[in-house]
Amino acid sequence: MKHLTILTGASRGMGLALARQLLNADAQLLCISRSASDALAQQAAATGATLEQWCMDLADGASVAARLGEWLRAVNPATLASATLVNNAGVISGLVPLHQANPADLAHALRVGLEAPMQLCAAFLGATQAWQLPRKVLNISSGLGRRAMASSAAYCAAKAGMDHFTCCLALEQALLSNGAKVCALAPGVIDTDMQLQLRSANPSAFPDQQAFAGLHHQGQLTSPAMAAQRLLAYLQRDDFGNEPVADVRN
Repeated sequence: MKHLTILTGASRGMGLALARQLLNADAQLLCISRSASDALAQQAAATGATLEQWCMDLADGASVAARLGEWLRAVNPATLASATLVNNAGVISGLVPLHQANPADLAHALRVGLEAPMQLCAAFLGATQAWQLPRKVLNISSGLGRRAMASSAAYCAAKAGMDHFTCCLALEQALLSNGAKVCALAPGVIDTDMQLQLRSANPSAFPDQQAFAGLHHQGQLTSPAMAAQRLLAYLQRDDFGNEPVADVRN
């Protein structure tokens, strides 16, 4: 039987690293990103994994969630050993004070980083509610959901909202006999395009620019592959979900 994983933002960075590490012979992986990865398709063919890639924009989370719910209702759970949703995708809007922010950029960041994960959680948990197998939701959060930072209000708000709605999910699922285990997990500081955006920002608009540049200069960033390994190890822990909001570094 296959272990089903639904993963957003799998085309680059840590999402791509997660997908690569998930692709083994007993994997069924559904990736949802704006673009598909030829490398993932080749790896799936070589390993015998089942891979499907949807090229969809999570800024339209309602459409993605509707398709996901329909797709899951067509899956035979008897063929699966487990089912997991990993909400990894996220964007950071322009690194400027809120009074200078572009309203469309703010809306986009909140749609991708908060609205879409909520919609996908609703679709996943609703469509699989009767499945008698282990189900998990891993929401990739951030320390910035727990610590405010100037000139990044939308990203901080999205991650703080993700933490809090995950706590709500945990309470709801605990009331069910076959409830899913859920966790919003901060992955640490990772060497991704987002980090490049942070350390390349205008210091006059983004006061923390030098701090992020220093993390890179001092070699304190975790590689996407190592971060993915730590996240997947946390996902497999027996106590996964005991803390609905957690940090992989703890």
